Amino acid sequence: MDSSSVLSDEDYDVISNPGQRSLESSIADLHHIPALTTYELPPSEAARERLSTVALSPVDVQAYVQNALNASSAGIYPRDNRTLRVYVDGIFDVLTVGHAHQLRQAKLSFPSVHLIVGVLSDEQCQAHNTTPHFSHLERCELTRHCRWVDEVLYDAPWIVNDRFIIDKRIDYLALEEGSSVNPEFDKERLKGYDVAKRLGRVLPTRMTAGLTAVPVLVSYNASEDIPPFRELAEMVLEQPGHNTFTHPPPKTSTTTSADNKTLDLEALGAMEALEAMSNELTERCARKQRQPTRG
Repeated sequence: MDSSSVLSDEDYDVISNPGQRSLESSIADLHHIPALTTYELPPSEAARERLSTVALSPVDVQAYVQNALNASSAGIYPRDNRTLRVYVDGIFDVLTVGHAHQLRQAKLSFPSVHLIVGVLSDEQCQAHNTTPHFSHLERCELTRHCRWVDEVLYDAPWIVNDRFIIDKRIDYLALEEGSSVNPEFDKERLKGYDVAKRLGRVLPTRMTAGLTAVPVLVSYNASEDIPPFRELAEMVLEQPGHNTFTHPPPKTSTTTSADNKTLDLEALGAMEALEAMSNELTERCARKQRQPTRG
């Protein structure tokens, strides 16, 4: 072997750290490599006809965001191909089709996006008069399995501020249009977005029209009761004939209707029995809400 083909120690030093460059600058050289795209199944024709945002292509989404940012006083649509970190937060109780399309638009807002989704905790929700029907753990797990999500933030703050944006290296916050006039959107949370808007760091996502109205669920006192859905599941498990391999034996085979009539669940069909138990559960929650609050 020719001795000239053997690398010296100095050659290795140049290869391992040429010019003492930082890791960040070395990674920046990789931005010309196209980002991995998320595979998306095509929507059905029925979904295209009914849901307003289904047919939006990545080009449509990016053009809309670009126009919105360029029209704002402080925002400018970035021209480079670097991966941008976009943040969306919410309660996601439960994760609906509307949420999924919002996350899709946030993910497609730039050619390369790392989408971070913050899921607000049970304690934060209860402190602001909102009680989730599903636990924080379950809501995080459901969000984690959405194809558009790259990272789930389990300790998301109720209000975003500049310190949070800097610490998490967030480039943009995604906010659904109409949130500022939505009476159900917490006003304190909107204040945090207003600060980011002034910095040109909020991008809009379009609301999906054509969705089925989300049913109003009866709230509960988390300090005393179990979630209504879990209580209903336990009522089902208690019925005769159900596989109780990992559950205790059935406690009762009857339930009480809204007019205080005792119903024999064994004599009812499956759907009628489930409806009867659901009605009883709704009445239980209503009675608990009417009870005076204990100081």
